[in-house]
Amino acid sequence: MLSPLENYFSKFDSETLSCLEFLRKYILKLDSTIREEWKYGMPFYCINNKIFCYLWVHKKIKQPYIGIVEGQKIIHEELIQENRKRMKILLIDQTKDIPLEKIDLIMHQVLRFYK
Repeated sequence: MLSPLENYFSKFDSETLSCLEFLRKYILKLDSTIREEWKYGMPFYCINNKIFCYLWVHKKIKQPYIGIVEGQKIIHEELIQENRKRMKILLIDQTKDIPLEKIDLIMHQVLRFYK
């Protein structure tokens, strides 16, 4: 039987799943203290027992994204706030190469905030 985390990832088409799996591994490798947890029906990533980001797929445009919990404190032109008060998201087009330099820049800003 699959865990809720594995079940979440298994429901996507191969292109989206490949992107999410890459992002999942990427986030976990950012720092040895990062832990993946299943909370509120989605995969969250915690550092120092604090949630700092999560992975999800945008309901309207069907693109994976990294949700940044304290996004309002992170400045980057590609982070989108939409109707969120605190969080921002970084959309990832699963049909293109993953923009690692952009993700690195943003995620290292996020990690500095939590360390």
